[in-house]
Amino acid sequence: MERKFDLEERTFQFAGSCRVLIKDLKPTLANIEDGKQLIRSSGSVGANYIEANEKLGNKDFIFRLKIARKEAKESGYWLRLLKVSNHENEEIITLLKESEELRKIISSIINKF
Repeated sequence: MERKFDLEERTFQFAGSCRVLIKDLKPTLANIEDGKQLIRSSGSVGANYIEANEKLGNKDFIFRLKIARKEAKESGYWLRLLKVSNHENEEIITLLKESEELRKIISSIINKF
């Protein structure tokens, strides 16, 4: 996954990569259920970041960023579960690192505000 400095685009690519990952995994019950959760949370990172940028005020901005951060953390959780079920799949490891980086970036924005 190419790193982007445009956070809106980077969160979009993260969600898209999560979808490709799920499509390519063996369709076990665990992969299907964990994958559904990952698809929801990974898409929510970017959606809430976009909403934060369309803020109604400073409180709304911080609130939306906190939700985006929470969803990035949740995405990491589902990726960790998928990693257990799929024996060190490299793409899962890459996406796990990206979810953590997104969480840290969003936390940094919140802390600077």
